[in-house]
Amino acid sequence: MPASSENPLYEELLKEYDNSLDYSGINGERIASRLFQLSKIGFVQVGGVKRPGFSEEEKAAKELVKKWMVEAGLTVSEDGAGNITARLEGRSKRAAIASGSHVDSVPNGGNFDGPLGVLSALEVAESWKETGYVPEKPYEVIVFSDEEGSRFNSGLTGSQAMTGAISEQEMEQLRDYNGETLEQVLQHYGSNLDDFKAAKRDLSELELFVEVHIEQGKKLEKANQPVGIVSGIAGPAWLEVEFVGEAGHAGNTPMVGRKDSLVTAAEFLQSIPEFPKAVSDTAVATVGKLDVFPNGANVIPEKVKMLVDIRDIKEEPRDRLIDQLIEQAENIALKNNIHLNVKLNTRIQPVPIAEDLQQYLAASLEKFGISPTYIPSGAGHDAMNLGRFIPVAMLFVRSKDGISHNPKEWSSLNDCVTGIHVLKDFIENAMKR
Repeated sequence: MPASSENPLYEELLKEYDNSLDYSGINGERIASRLFQLSKIGFVQVGGVKRPGFSEEEKAAKELVKKWMVEAGLTVSEDGAGNITARLEGRSKRAAIASGSHVDSVPNGGNFDGPLGVLSALEVAESWKETGYVPEKPYEVIVFSDEEGSRFNSGLTGSQAMTGAISEQEMEQLRDYNGETLEQVLQHYGSNLDDFKAAKRDLSELELFVEVHIEQGKKLEKANQPVGIVSGIAGPAWLEVEFVGEAGHAGNTPMVGRKDSLVTAAEFLQSIPEFPKAVSDTAVATVGKLDVFPNGANVIPEKVKMLVDIRDIKEEPRDRLIDQLIEQAENIALKNNIHLNVKLNTRIQPVPIAEDLQQYLAASLEKFGISPTYIPSGAGHDAMNLGRFIPVAMLFVRSKDGISHNPKEWSSLNDCVTGIHVLKDFIENAMKR
């Protein structure tokens, strides 16, 4: 599977690959080839991909993965939300162990975020086919639709549908980048709203879901480890904070007595970094969006609105941080004689990873000579939605410079294949429990 000069992903992956990692039915060249084939779907000249959820590109990527699933001997089905499930029956009729991720991307995204998790899960089944291993329990490989959210500016759509975590009201409010409703998007995709609603699954059919993903951070690089353990998935809360002062002429209004909302907002903004570390070593708070009104060069700002993104992998410290930041905003507004409006727009429950599952993952890592590194995930994943209903676990694979959602996204094939070995060992041990 030679690479083109425009897209050398295949050759780059194999350039420094250690072939001694090919054993127990796992094949690095197959992973490189499949990552490359997926990278051609929605390829953009800057080197990444553009595969929005429910697009023709996402559908084409799913069709290619479905072909590989069938070749691996799995029984493949697709629900009304576009989620793909490939099943391998086990010796018993017990609940299944599942693994997977997504194949959609952000605009100009990378080639590993999502596809690596899908191909890792599929490679486990491929390895069993080659070695003749029959799992004790059923095994499922799942590809979720529209994880990234670039279609509706609201992600995890497929896993929300599968878990029933999306309400009728939320379905009605969704609009994509063309202004189309969810129903219109589904019709173009080849489904409909009734079938989307019917995608809700009986999750008692699943015993455990485990997802492999690139780290999206630098902790594994700093620890010089190829694979790490996700200790929890942070639940975001979005706090809308609005300071309202009084507009005035920048030249004619004395400094004394001004009601400058931007100066007040700046004081609050500057104080934010001190609060997360006081509640938890995994809590974070970020302001990435700030609007100033009337936003004139010679006008004292009357109103400033900002969104504070607050996250932690545990709910109690996250919610305590919310309360502390609201109190801080109130105190600063009062001191500056500025009116304050506060609204909590989003509050999503964090998903901690069970201690016993982290221990089982650690045992698998140590089997391959890897020192366990525990990493909280600040980003959301499909495992987060499933984790509200069934046990979930996650593995992170080292990502160069921590880059993600970017054409420069890169994980070495050695690290990717090492991650698959760890996943395979973890799943095979879970089959025995």
